[in-house]
Amino acid sequence: MTAEPVLEFEALRALLARYLRTPLGLAELAGVAPGSDRAAIESALADTAEAVEHLRAASQPQPASRGAAIRVHFELGADPAPAVARLAIEGATLDAAEIYELTRLLDLAAEARSVLLQARERFPRLAAHASALADLRDLARQLRGKILPDGSLPDDASVALGKLRRDAEKQRRLIEESLARFLRAHHEDGTLQEDFVTIRNDRFVVPIVTGRERRVDGVIHGSSGSGHSMFVEPLETIHLNNELVRIHEEELREIHRLLREFTSRLREHAREIGAMAEVLGRLELLFAKAEYAMDFRCSVPRLSPASSRRLILREARHPLLEDILRPKRKPVVPVSLSLEGGERTLLISGPNTGGKTVALKTVGLLALMAHAGLPVPAADAEFPLFDQVLADIGDHQSLQESLSSFSAHIGAIRSMLERATVDSLVLLDELGRATDPEEGGALGVVLLETFRARGAFTLASTHLMAMKVYGASTPGVRNGSMGFDEETLEPTYVLLLGAPGKSAGLDIAARLGLSATLIEAARERMTNAERDVSRFLAELHKQMAAIEEERAHVAAREQAAEARERSLEQTLERKYAARTAELERRAAELSSEFERRAEETIGELSQKARAKVAKTRREFKEAVGAVAGASSPAAAVPEPPVQKLAEGMRVRLKGIRQPATVRKLLSHDLLEVDAGFMRMQVAAADIEEILPAAGAPGKTHSQAGISFRQGPTFETSYREINLIGQRAEQACEQVEKFLDSATLAQVERVRIVHGHGMGILKKAVADVLKNSPYVEKFYVAPPEEGGAGATIAELK
Repeated sequence: MTAEPVLEFEALRALLARYLRTPLGLAELAGVAPGSDRAAIESALADTAEAVEHLRAASQPQPASRGAAIRVHFELGADPAPAVARLAIEGATLDAAEIYELTRLLDLAAEARSVLLQARERFPRLAAHASALADLRDLARQLRGKILPDGSLPDDASVALGKLRRDAEKQRRLIEESLARFLRAHHEDGTLQEDFVTIRNDRFVVPIVTGRERRVDGVIHGSSGSGHSMFVEPLETIHLNNELVRIHEEELREIHRLLREFTSRLREHAREIGAMAEVLGRLELLFAKAEYAMDFRCSVPRLSPASSRRLILREARHPLLEDILRPKRKPVVPVSLSLEGGERTLLISGPNTGGKTVALKTVGLLALMAHAGLPVPAADAEFPLFDQVLADIGDHQSLQESLSSFSAHIGAIRSMLERATVDSLVLLDELGRATDPEEGGALGVVLLETFRARGAFTLASTHLMAMKVYGASTPGVRNGSMGFDEETLEPTYVLLLGAPGKSAGLDIAARLGLSATLIEAARERMTNAERDVSRFLAELHKQMAAIEEERAHVAAREQAAEARERSLEQTLERKYAARTAELERRAAELSSEFERRAEETIGELSQKARAKVAKTRREFKEAVGAVAGASSPAAAVPEPPVQKLAEGMRVRLKGIRQPATVRKLLSHDLLEVDAGFMRMQVAAADIEEILPAAGAPGKTHSQAGISFRQGPTFETSYREINLIGQRAEQACEQVEKFLDSATLAQVERVRIVHGHGMGILKKAVADVLKNSPYVEKFYVAPPEEGGAGATIAELK
């Protein structure tokens, strides 16, 4: 598709160029042009929409996490294209500056690739572009720091280069010492012009007074501009200078060897680097379009389906006009219009200087932008797929080509008639102008009917009454007018659809300073029909304005009603949620009360059963002892001494792995103990062993025939963890390890302290607990345990 020069697509390209920072992006922008391939256009628009979303997300505060949108900064000092081209020439060696720019290119590609691939789930299209960037991070690391920004090589570029530069520095000191001795020797004899050392032809020399150079043995390397001094290299420093020159030549050879080596490494990946430059250019252009879209409040346009072709613009603005008015802090009056269904022609009339031409140019330029995959400055935009945009806007009069305004106008229309198709957009400014109004009107009607019959979308502006009548009486043709304020006699630049507008030429002339006498005389010469039509159109516009105002009031009332309805729904939802929460709270309380009473009942039954079993066992032992003592008193064996139970002792109970603490001795065979979160009454016979006090060494006292193996310890570290001050990733790893340890230690309930902050740690902890196989449920800690700053988890 060829862009008509009058629509100023090239000026728009220059506007977009402001948002590009590298020659790669500028080269990519040079290839941007309107097209007619639906798939290519929709793909470009989808890429642009995703770039806008990425830039908008990167510009807003967001939690630091993997996959976050991070802005990519495209910065290059020079165009790497020549260096990339030279890589393809076998045997060519890049200079240091070219290698430095390619190294920066590799670093930029690595950054863009890493940032966009990490966010591939949210921005898959950008990630697809980034995946085309070769992973050359190893090569970038090898070359990084080998070339300095000024194009020189650092001393540590190679061992040999460092040694040569140290040798050169040492040699320079020897030369300076030699020349210092020379200066001291001739300080008083008048041989020296000045007491300093300088360099000529890369050799250290001293200034000698002209005519006295024969007093010094050495080599003359030239004279000063005034001719008063001769620069002489003393004989005793010649061999030192020669050695310095030799070292310098070896240094240059080493530098050339390194540049060849660096070039060779880059040449191994020449194809990938060339492709990398192209991809980076595309990515930079995408983000430049996104930056332009955010700066000019643009939207990404759509292409209407082939089966339902329509042209819709809502609050569209001409980007070049907005760019001109923005520094002056003047707003652009937006244009809204639509052609859908069977409508294919919009006929715009209205006052002179009212904005008709700007409206046509806005539609034409935005159509070209949409077909070039660019965002458009409008609240909403939808276009049919056009094969070309044809425009006849402005005066093409040419003295050189002997063209009058009318002949140039007809020549342009003839060309448009030859090229227009059903898929064309036709823009006609002041159709039928520069000739007799009656003949021009008749010609304009015929031309509009021809374009309408072909099915082309056509927008035309006119002042001719015949065309206004045609627009009002022809199906598929829609009238529109630019607004005019009857009180101030000034155009409003607002496009109103549904009725033609009056030209208001006399009113505009009066506002522009023409004599009131002349204006009144002109009005008297108007026919009654013309005055009636003018009054009719003025009255029609007043009625339309009133209808539009009423429509706005109705829309406002509808919005207010919808807002009240939403408010009521939200209120009901809040009440329902509060009621549901209260019911859930009461249900939870009842459930807890039931569980507590059930545990108490089970505990009481268990205590009674254990006491009865202990009593029976004791009576049985006493009976057996009595029988055994009576039958064989001499055979009785004394029992080993047993440590007496006391309050505060640590004991191990049968069937319970967790150590218990004796709280109270209820009788000689019944005691009350604390085991973890539980308090119970047990028989003394249920004690397997008496444990040493916490932290005290010593043997445990076990009943005979019972072995003991130490189980998991039950320290506080298995019941609570503090994550405050840690990063989300690190905290998640610690919570997983903590849950492993707590599960092995058979802990049933743990507390995780994460603090309040921005809620990042809390969310990360919730994600870990939700996916953990050990967790039965989790909830916010009660106020006495930290409230919202901690989470309680109950383990399975």
